[in-house]
Amino acid sequence: MPLRPALGIGKSPPCHPPLLSRAAMAFATKAQGHGIRFGPFEVTSQVFLTTPHSFALVNLKPLVPGHVLVCPLRPHRRLTDLSAAETADLLGAVQRTQRMLARRYFPDPADLRSGSFTVAVQDGPEAGQTVPHVHVHVIPRVAGDVGENPDALYTRMAGEEGNVGGALWDRDRGGALEDARRPAAGGAMAPIEDADRGARSEEDMRREAELYREALRDMGPV
Repeated sequence: MPLRPALGIGKSPPCHPPLLSRAAMAFATKAQGHGIRFGPFEVTSQVFLTTPHSFALVNLKPLVPGHVLVCPLRPHRRLTDLSAAETADLLGAVQRTQRMLARRYFPDPADLRSGSFTVAVQDGPEAGQTVPHVHVHVIPRVAGDVGENPDALYTRMAGEEGNVGGALWDRDRGGALEDARRPAAGGAMAPIEDADRGARSEEDMRREAELYREALRDMGPV
């Protein structure tokens, strides 16, 4: 049985065959009338999965091997812009991608619980979104993949290492984006010590929950 590459910092992820054949990819691209775009960036060659409403692509600068992105085909900027069908399809594409990555990177490829996943959406620039196109980070995790502090991944995601838009801008610099400003990393949260976070009272939480229930009633069905 061939050895699978271990996850680790600074290791490049291996190339894997796409979930679509070349013929299927060509058909999907032709049907759309153009290459697949992630925000302003053409990424057709990076795409390994397409569905009726979504696509998944390998990352230009993955934080760990297997760090990929799953996006709606339509260039929605915010998660709340997706239709119900697009939302369901996006989550289905995320789940399929997780199962594939587990087979590649987890200690026991037959057991999805032999590793974990970070699944994250930076929904807007204040949250660290650097490409104005909804994208779900799907990151396989195993023990020790980022050293002794698992939270280090979140710091890196909000920093220059996780600046997806900046990396793509650097790659395409001199092309159609020559006059565009390079996206800046962002979305980092100030460290909060657990000792400074006091537990809330049941009454505080009850009042907050009631405020949200009232807000949802006012919104009505959406």
